[in-house]
Amino acid sequence: MSKDSVIQEVKGTCIPVRGADIDTDRIIPARYLRTVTFEHLGNHAFEDDRKDGGHPFDNSVFASATILIANANFGCGSSREHAPQALMRWGIKGFIAESFAEIFFGNCTTLGLPCVVASSEDVKRLQSIVEDNPSQAVEMNIVSRTVSYGDEEISVNIPDGVREQLVQGTWDSLGQLVDAGDQVLATARSLPYTSKFSL
Repeated sequence: MSKDSVIQEVKGTCIPVRGADIDTDRIIPARYLRTVTFEHLGNHAFEDDRKDGGHPFDNSVFASATILIANANFGCGSSREHAPQALMRWGIKGFIAESFAEIFFGNCTTLGLPCVVASSEDVKRLQSIVEDNPSQAVEMNIVSRTVSYGDEEISVNIPDGVREQLVQGTWDSLGQLVDAGDQVLATARSLPYTSKFSL
């Protein structure tokens, strides 16, 4: 486990994306699922929603935002990992919403992107505050399960298991495998059905 994998808080400004049931095809259109890498997906986040202009992702005042504030059932639809990948590569490091689609939530956790749930009233109030003042600093504290801004603090929810993975730095399962490469190889060599392979 590296120090970089420990995620106890996310600080920064926010981008409000209003509307319930925003699905993964809206977050990143299906035509971008054919890309070989995720490298440039951030350029295409919400691409179809942005065609008519006026989308928050086209507003320069939100260009440096690191926290996305959404409404209910954010990330529903297909299970594509491309959706959180696109948002992460755009610059998002954490999410506050009324609720999340389960698979989107899991894909975010796998990438080290905390998703916290707040009440509908608190989410809508925070969206309005950020729309009025895009430079408003916000802190998501995973340890204390709070979101604070100015003199305000609200309680948020995140499942115990996910919270522990983030604050202990164990969310990166692939990284853990790489770090334990010698142990993985030793286990593989000890298995009777791998004896015919050169490991």
